[in-house]
Amino acid sequence: MKPKNFIVPHDFTNVADIALEHAIATAKPLKAEIYLLHVVGKNKEINDAEIKLADLVSKYPSDVKIIPSVRVGNIFDDIGDFAAEHHAELIFMGTHGTHGWQHVTGMNALKVVTHSSVPFVIVQDKTAKETGYDDIVVPLDLNKETKQKLAIVANIATYFNSKVHVITPEEKDEFLRHQVKANIQFAKKYFSERNIEVTATIVPSSGFDKEVVKHAVNIDADLIAIMNLNKNNVLGVLTANHEEYIITNDAKIPALIVNPIEGLKILSVDFNG
Repeated sequence: MKPKNFIVPHDFTNVADIALEHAIATAKPLKAEIYLLHVVGKNKEINDAEIKLADLVSKYPSDVKIIPSVRVGNIFDDIGDFAAEHHAELIFMGTHGTHGWQHVTGMNALKVVTHSSVPFVIVQDKTAKETGYDDIVVPLDLNKETKQKLAIVANIATYFNSKVHVITPEEKDEFLRHQVKANIQFAKKYFSERNIEVTATIVPSSGFDKEVVKHAVNIDADLIAIMNLNKNNVLGVLTANHEEYIITNDAKIPALIVNPIEGLKILSVDFNG
């Protein structure tokens, strides 16, 4: 059976090294391989990039297989394409300020994510814990696609024995309040059936993104899982600006970000398959 694999786009910056550390920590329990990808603009840059990648790979222990890869193109199209071609499970990517690879700031990171069918873990310059992701915060708003991330979260939580913390917005309207409660019950049942410890918290819907990060800080969370909705929706309180806020949060907590699939309730992902 072909091993599972992750993709780490690398631009030879410190935050890309940290993304690789997160990928290695996740790959170990899965015995997954890692493709270390550098995208160049011209063919004449390939040789230099290959030398740099080989040198980088040599610095890491051999208990996780790291495969260096150079591709000609641009990061906005080719990272997602490369991940799809290799049937990757996750892409681990660093985001930073104005220095580095084509200025991968929060909004540009979202552009890269939007092109990909493969979920991303976006990290800042905060190293991975040896124990991986012990506590995962899962915001659930009323957008119908928001449940799709639950399967991926469940897989990660299973391998790291994580506790999942569901957080939902408080609604004053009785119908919407009922929907919030239904979402909480659905998530609790979903995780409990998979023997994953789960908590549920309701916070004000105003400034929900900030409430999510505040809650993550309070419980010392290691990951925040969000959908890349990239559109305004009266029933979805996490829109593009809020997504950017979460993936670039001041606490530097990594964000798992998943693109929705139209008409699908739960995204079926199985790291064992």
